[in-house]
Amino acid sequence: MSIRAHPRELRDIERKEIRSPGFRRASIRRPAPESLRYKKPMGEMRDRMLRGELYVADDPDNAAEYGRIQELLARFNACAPRAWEERDTLLRRTLRHVGDHVVVRPPFACEYGAVTIGDRTFVNADVMMIDVAPITIGATCQIATRVQLVTAAHPVDPERRRQGWEYGEPITLADNVWLGAGVIVCPGVTIGQDTVVGAGAVVTRDLPPAVVAAGVPARVVREIGERDRAETPGRGHHGTAPAP
Repeated sequence: MSIRAHPRELRDIERKEIRSPGFRRASIRRPAPESLRYKKPMGEMRDRMLRGELYVADDPDNAAEYGRIQELLARFNACAPRAWEERDTLLRRTLRHVGDHVVVRPPFACEYGAVTIGDRTFVNADVMMIDVAPITIGATCQIATRVQLVTAAHPVDPERRRQGWEYGEPITLADNVWLGAGVIVCPGVTIGQDTVVGAGAVVTRDLPPAVVAAGVPARVVREIGERDRAETPGRGHHGTAPAP
């Protein structure tokens, strides 16, 4: 997760009485005893999460939605290799939007299904999407194995972090982005159209369109230009049929 400070991380908190000694995500540990819980109306923390504000993950609505998505993902990941239609149906029930001719290879993981994938995008095996904020992936993108798209973060303020506050910032990949194996994209990042990110890079800031980026943290290595054009058999540049 990113360690950047959230610009709103102190808003609305100074006036609140924090009773809890700290929480982790409700989906990965048992709920705190009733006497220790930060008492808020049911659903309020989920609403804060969806608005991109600081929230505590101990929320019954969040837990219910997480459970629903994980049940669907368990069925998706357990499908037989040739069960294309069943996987496609389950994926469309899991995510916010799945375009035409999208391929997502199992195992695939996300939290709340707040993911949009454009037409003809390919997502290879073992990709993780931490989607407490929306993740938007454009058309014809290539997402290599073990890529992580992480929208979740915590305040740098140690006391707020100890109390269990966290937040999310959306991630956006424009059309035709290629992420190499093991790339990590941090909260709030946008990657421009046609950009390529080298394997193992950690993307902490926005990347412009049509560049090659690599490294930790990821930096622009060069622009994509004429030297990158590739001929394919029986086709002209960009895969278009040659003139008669």
